[in-house]
Amino acid sequence: MRLRILYIIAALSIATSCLAQRRYVVQHKPYIDLRPMHFGITIGMNLQDIEFETNAPVVGDADRWNTGFSVGVLSDMRLSNHLNLRIVPTMHFGAKHLTFLKTDELDSHGNPKTETQDLKNTYLAVPINLKFSAQRWNNIRPYMMAGVSGMVNLTNKSQEIVQLKRTDLMLEVGLGCDLYLPFFKLAPELKFCYGLGDRIDKSHVADIKDDYKKTYANSIMSGHTKMIVLSFYFE
Repeated sequence: MRLRILYIIAALSIATSCLAQRRYVVQHKPYIDLRPMHFGITIGMNLQDIEFETNAPVVGDADRWNTGFSVGVLSDMRLSNHLNLRIVPTMHFGAKHLTFLKTDELDSHGNPKTETQDLKNTYLAVPINLKFSAQRWNNIRPYMMAGVSGMVNLTNKSQEIVQLKRTDLMLEVGLGCDLYLPFFKLAPELKFCYGLGDRIDKSHVADIKDDYKKTYANSIMSGHTKMIVLSFYFE
């Protein structure tokens, strides 16, 4: 009986010691989140997409993901212990690979005739987001973010079939985690962006000289842009 009690006491002592070691982890940058305002940089990658609405017999889609590059600067204002306002001017370099099928015309193999287009885009985005942070646990602090992003398409080169309007407005939601390192704070973040309006520039159809491609362009009723962005913030 005494041996069992000794075993229990020893087990409790080891467990208490382990918990104490986990609890008293060195806290990197313990006061970094108390700054009323701070700045940083962000780098990452993006995947651009577009969702079409077309008239039969034409069907259009962005048939594959092309990885793009994103870089920007961060300004962060502390509103409360768990809420921050962030403005992150960012450049997004990327492209969308588009495929259009004409289902009423078949080639020699019985497949619908196809037209493709690489729609290259360079966006200047100015997102305004609210960051909702959980309680810090040692050197980790997860968060959620949401906001809107005004975007300007800097690619003004005339496109073959689809050309997008110069401006866009996107809704953004995402998840991230602050990692407190000895000399700075690193925050990986994954966010999803969805365009709030039709971005197809229909006036562009009049400039298309190829009548066959103009048929595809006339069949596109609307297009809503989408994007997935993986960012790494250095603060």
